[in-house]
Amino acid sequence: MTIPEDFKTRLKIAKSKIEKQLQSDSEKKGSFMGSAFKLGTELVAAVVVGTIIGFILDSWFGTKPWLLVIFFFLGAAAGMLNVIRTANRMQKED
Repeated sequence: MTIPEDFKTRLKIAKSKIEKQLQSDSEKKGSFMGSAFKLGTELVAAVVVGTIIGFILDSWFGTKPWLLVIFFFLGAAAGMLNVIRTANRMQKED
């Protein structure tokens, strides 16, 4: 091989490595955004479900607003616990 051909070969190999690295970096960014969206959704969903359950039970038993407040905080606690569990599970996978 002549020197220019060897240089071209090494340049092609370097370019392909850089392209592969850029593709994996963009996939990781999308994965992180998906994980953040998942964690936020889990927290909000737990709070909303707890609040709705408290509202319905308040309507049935006539104890407004006590069960609503209690179930709001229970939903918030459950949501935080779910987020912590999911984050730990995602951390172990990486």
